[in-house]
Amino acid sequence: MTSLTYLDNLALAVDGQWLGAAGRETRAVHNPATGDVIGQLPMATPAEIDAAIDAAARAFPQWSQRSAWNRDAILRKAAALIDARRDRLAALLTMENGKPLADSQGELDRVIETLQFCAEEGKRAYGRVMPPRAPGLSQTTIKRAIGPIGAFVPWNFPAVLAIRKVAAALAAGCTVVLKPAEECPAVCIELVRALHDAGVPGGALNLLFGDPAQISSRVIAAPQIRKISFTGSVAVGKLLAEQAGRHLKPVTMELGGHAPVIVFDDVDPVRAAAACTAFKFRNAGQVCLSPSRFYVQEGIYEAFMQAFVERARGLQVGDPFDSRTQMGPLNNPRRLEAATALVDDARRRGAQVRAGGARIGERGNFYAPTVLTEVSEDAELMQEEPFCPVAPIAAFASMDEVVAKANDRSVGLAAYGFTNRLDRANEFSERIEAGWVGINNFTPALADAAICGMKESGLGHEGGPEGLDAYLHSKFVSQSSRPV
Repeated sequence: MTSLTYLDNLALAVDGQWLGAAGRETRAVHNPATGDVIGQLPMATPAEIDAAIDAAARAFPQWSQRSAWNRDAILRKAAALIDARRDRLAALLTMENGKPLADSQGELDRVIETLQFCAEEGKRAYGRVMPPRAPGLSQTTIKRAIGPIGAFVPWNFPAVLAIRKVAAALAAGCTVVLKPAEECPAVCIELVRALHDAGVPGGALNLLFGDPAQISSRVIAAPQIRKISFTGSVAVGKLLAEQAGRHLKPVTMELGGHAPVIVFDDVDPVRAAAACTAFKFRNAGQVCLSPSRFYVQEGIYEAFMQAFVERARGLQVGDPFDSRTQMGPLNNPRRLEAATALVDDARRRGAQVRAGGARIGERGNFYAPTVLTEVSEDAELMQEEPFCPVAPIAAFASMDEVVAKANDRSVGLAAYGFTNRLDRANEFSERIEAGWVGINNFTPALADAAICGMKESGLGHEGGPEGLDAYLHSKFVSQSSRPV
């Protein structure tokens, strides 16, 4: 168990000032493993939201004019500070999010990697030199920071999702108003502290908590804010994109998915099941890239299903600070209720529960790793992103049949295929409608790899050089050296 029991350092960061909970409206923060209140989070007032926007606008000229090498040094120093503080940060993340401590350490590894990558990539924001059209004429494109940005981050990976936006924006020369999820504030607060300690000016990185709709509407409408970046649900993403569209502001949207996994009959079903269960129940299934529909070819369906069920039943669920724990609680009661509703709906439509199917205990948001078979394709579980530890498994006969089912959704974020045949792997990669494709492996989001969902799973890119480019504006400059 951790020695931390209460989050007593929760605050907003506005123009370099830390504003605590004393004398203002607060919101309780809960430990998802116990349900206990572990902190009181201050809520930003409209005046403080506007002050954060103004601070980002005032800080932008100076920050954007710093050299990329200077920004590189600051972001690298921040990465080193986070590494030095990682044990406390991991404990905070586990306490407020519920993921096992080892997973929190892994998320911080990705935070550090992302800072280092963006620091280096900021020095590679190259333009182009075009062949001259006439003597004495030079024509170039140059890339410059787009301006102050508003960034909105969910609770499932609060540290790395915040840094993926903040590091790219700062490296590009943008300033930031960051609004993380109120469920998991402490780790984001400490990340912002580390960036400030490393040398990011207070006004260049502001941190708000409060009423999400109030903050997002004011930030999006503010003329000083030039771009919006959001990670979250499709429904909220559409709403924010619509608001941004009224002001012709560019957006980056990493939205939900419903990732199919197609397991062909030329693989070892037991080995494939082992890989699938390990990734499916990571972070209790609360991952946008999480596999959420399993289609297994008829010849190996029974063997795969039995191995999957056996492994799901054997997962150690419990205290996320216990080193033996493989899956912690769901983050909040809403996800617990959603898991229950999805399973109940599938049962009513004829599904068979092979493992789990119920809440564990009465304290905390624990739900058993669950496996369902004979699930109707029109069940809610097959139609909407579950975002919980519930896995439906179905059989299929042919490539055409299964690709049609896999693509028959309005979203297309991730998809996975298991086959040892090169022709099948190539066909799957070409025909599947998803922006993130894994063949015989599950890979989490990487600092140097771009994520871009298809269909309603998003707009623009996060990660990689493309993610940095999203915070830059390309200018065309045509200059004549002839006197006028």
